[in-house]
Amino acid sequence: MEMLQTLFAKLVNYETISYLVVGVLTTVISIGVFALCYRKAKFGTVVSNIISWIVAVAFAYVANKIFVFQSPSWELSVIIPEIIGFVSARLLTLGFDVVFVYVTVEKLHWNDIVSKTTSNVVVMIVNYIASKLFIFA
Repeated sequence: MEMLQTLFAKLVNYETISYLVVGVLTTVISIGVFALCYRKAKFGTVVSNIISWIVAVAFAYVANKIFVFQSPSWELSVIIPEIIGFVSARLLTLGFDVVFVYVTVEKLHWNDIVSKTTSNVVVMIVNYIASKLFIFA
């Protein structure tokens, strides 16, 4: 029982809850921008995905810095390495996201929103690990 309480305390705390909230907001922004670009502007899946990624990453950096990892400094000597690390980690997950959405929508004919949502769940988990261990450590 004590082991379960310890695990629960590690998983349910301010940082993980706030990361989930920011992650959900980032996902909503990403999916919303993707849908606007893909469905309304009629951009292809790759272009729509990249535009949604840029908007979502900008939002996510600021929200994670302020609310999740509470990195207080806005000095260039602090934010430059943070931004480089943040964007680098997200570029890796962008590669996964673009390939996954392209294959599932264009080749497997999945619903675009289902595909994008599925991809974003995986991306959110990987990005949390990268942020926690390397970027805002």
